[in-house]
Amino acid sequence: MHVRDTVTGYGIVSRGFHWLMALAIVAMFVLGLWMVDLDYYSPYYHSAPDLHKSVGILLLIVLALRLGWRLASVKPSDDELKPLERTAAHIVHWGFYALLLALMVSGYLISTADGRPISVFGFFSVPSPGENKGLEDAAGAIHAWIAYSVIVLAAVHAAAAVKHHIFDRHPTLSRMWSGPPTS
Repeated sequence: MHVRDTVTGYGIVSRGFHWLMALAIVAMFVLGLWMVDLDYYSPYYHSAPDLHKSVGILLLIVLALRLGWRLASVKPSDDELKPLERTAAHIVHWGFYALLLALMVSGYLISTADGRPISVFGFFSVPSPGENKGLEDAAGAIHAWIAYSVIVLAAVHAAAAVKHHIFDRHPTLSRMWSGPPTS
């Protein structure tokens, strides 16, 4: 089992980051959709947003670690791709980083606009930059738009990976699922 990436595939760290974030982002999207419709009398009215905020902060930390790992690692070869596909893949991957960072920053701004810090599962708190009345509405609209954009982009990304795997017989999905070939 390879820990680091090679030119023939992704190591366990990159694959772990990829699948952990993929699952967490879908779960956070579903949780976000569900929690915005909770009424004040729901037993989850406070706990669902607290969970969403805590996981969001942890995902921001994971995103920073993932970006650092990505910058320090060898990139598997994409020579099998056509030039347009290679460019699209590059744009999508870096677009994900930018969108996820904007998503998490907007969530942070929503959560701290009242001047209170974000408690992360009671283990530590992320301070507020200060009270900023009205910021939560603008940040909330941005957060929602970006969340939908990330989900649409993720669906396109997944569809492209399946297309390359099934129709083009390209090893992209295999490299992200099982890593470099052991030979």
